[in-house]
Amino acid sequence: MTIYLTGIGFSLFQAGIVMGIFGAGAICGGFLGGRLTDRIGFYRIQLITLLGGGCLFIILGLMKSYSLICIFTFILSLVNEAFRPANNAAITQYSQPANRTRSFSLNRLAINLGWAIGGTLGGFIASFDYHLLFWIDGFTNITAAGLLYYLLKPTKISVTENADHATISGKRSPLDDRKFKIFIGLSILYAVCFFQLYSTIPVYYKDVYQMSEWWIGILMGLNGLIIVVVEMVIIFHLEQKNKTVKMISNGLLLTSLSFLVYIFFPWPYFTAFLSVILVTFGEILAMPFMNNYWNSRTSPLNRGSYAGYYVMAWSFAQVLGPTGGTWIAGHIGFNYLWWIAAIICAITGILFRTLKLTH
Repeated sequence: MTIYLTGIGFSLFQAGIVMGIFGAGAICGGFLGGRLTDRIGFYRIQLITLLGGGCLFIILGLMKSYSLICIFTFILSLVNEAFRPANNAAITQYSQPANRTRSFSLNRLAINLGWAIGGTLGGFIASFDYHLLFWIDGFTNITAAGLLYYLLKPTKISVTENADHATISGKRSPLDDRKFKIFIGLSILYAVCFFQLYSTIPVYYKDVYQMSEWWIGILMGLNGLIIVVVEMVIIFHLEQKNKTVKMISNGLLLTSLSFLVYIFFPWPYFTAFLSVILVTFGEILAMPFMNNYWNSRTSPLNRGSYAGYYVMAWSFAQVLGPTGGTWIAGHIGFNYLWWIAAIICAITGILFRTLKLTH
């Protein structure tokens, strides 16, 4: 989007504002999607957001005015992100407590495959015509809505369902759940550090390690490849141990180490490879079990709201992480950024161990 906007005559600053607006829309979409999921159901929200998002992609590609681009970027982001709480609630509904972590992990596998294929095709298509991307994005969303409608019929939700570890009062608000609020705060801290992988770290490889875009692409692709190949196997074995909080904590400690290697190891290619390995296995341990944690505190009547706040936390971190990381790297240096991120991850990982699955 940034390359597209600068390519049609807008400044980098203007493109940055649009991406900030996209982030704001994502935060609002997470909140709205969560609320609506509890009101009218995850199935309808997924269907509406896929159809609406598809149409909005096409409309956005037709906009030429900067103000209209900003407006429709916000609306598109809001609608797109409203899909995610509903999708999370759907995963819970279509799975069982015994395989729920694996179910979230399988969804992550699909996302990573889509990310890899979409990124590759996107670059190829953009080399011919950027506007074609908007049309293809639109039609893939609409196609997904059609597949959802014809292949996956809605199921009836039992309001007497128990959570994984305890029975929960049906309509408890996430804001009344003290442990969930602590969990959200810790999740934001982790996500702010994790998003350095897609913002400051590639810049570090380019400017400090003098790597080519080709090598940077390989390292970034390695993250998704490892997830696709090994995550389901690892989660299958770890899920049976019923140590959700411990797994999250261990994942954050690995992520902390992934930043420290930049400080202590002098070999660029080896260091970059090792760091990507560490952050990826940290992600594999942390993220599926984080989904399992918030889900374990829900009932069918409030699951959308919980999912919405979790999505909002990651959307907020997606704005704050790259912005804060690039500011620190640009003003006081990359090494300070690595120290700060490593310390935050280590402390956050330790604090996660204080959370229990009891309500």
